[in-house]
This record gives sequence, structure tokens and C-alpha cells, in this order.
Amino acid sequence: MYIDDDINTREQAEHARQLFAAVVLAALDDAIADNKKFGTGIMQIERWVHSRDGTEVLALAGIDSNKRVAAEMASFVAKGVPTSVALTSI
Repeated sequence: MYIDDDINTREQAEHARQLFAAVVLAALDDAIADNKKFGTGIMQIERWVHSRDGTEVLALAGIDSNKRVAAEMASFVAKGVPTSVALTSI
């Protein structure tokens, strides 16, 4: 009985991580759109990564919110490729 509960807990945790990963992708897409319109997307994503909400969402997605992550996300925004396109070309 405990094994089934453990498996269900792990599955629920994985689903939660996937949900929060989708929120991260949405934040990237928002920053890309803002960068194209106003040129502020890179600053926006860097602020979001270090904000309380961003830090919490990244942690729940299983991503550490450090300077390297902020730099990589900013680089991704600068490229301007929507996440849906980038993920299909992997």
C-alpha cells in the first residue's frame, strides 16, 4: 500500500513540475513579445527570474534561479524565437 502511495506522490509532483515549467515558458514568450514591441523583454525576464514570484515558479519547475539561468533566459529572449518553435526544432 505504501508503494502505491509513493508512486502517486511522485506522479503528482512530476505533473506539478510540468505545470510550472509551462508557466516559465509563458513568461519567456511574454518577454519575447515585449522585446519585439518595446525592447524591454530582456530586462523583464531578468527581473522576473530574481523576483519572489519568478524564483518560486522556477523552483517549483525544478529550475534554480541563479545568475546563469537569468543570463540564459535573457539570451533566449534576445533570439526572439517563440518557445513553441524552439521546442519543435529540438
